Amino acid sequence: MIIFACDHAGYELKEQIKAFFHSQNITTIDVGTYSTEKVDYPDFARAGNQKVLENPNKLGIYICGTGIGMSIMANRNPKIRAALCTSTKFAQLARQHNNANVLVLPGRFISKSKAISIIKEFLTTKFEGGRHLKRVKKLSKQ
Repeated sequence: MIIFACDHAGYELKEQIKAFFHSQNITTIDVGTYSTEKVDYPDFARAGNQKVLENPNKLGIYICGTGIGMSIMANRNPKIRAALCTSTKFAQLARQHNNANVLVLPGRFISKSKAISIIKEFLTTKFEGGRHLKRVKKLSKQ
């Protein structure tokens, strides 16, 4: 299950990606926002985090204008490992090395097709564990 969160700048890309997921029969939960009306990204990153943390098998996709604001807010929770990815290689490494559970995309700087390629890589790549596990565990310590 995929959790979507976005602000007004990420709304259009989120809707395009959701339509693709629905055409593939992939279940999603959308915590908003639900229009291009200006909103504050921290509210939606927080709502996304709550849903992602309900089940360790859930992953999030958060979208704002640059992806930076959503990344900062999402990563304030020590159990969230949000990665702003602009390439499939970043998405692959975010999962393999960092066990990222949230993918953040820059809604104003990425096309639908590129976003879908990045998402596919993120969703199909597994965490390698091993030498990376001790580092990932340190991320959750405060």
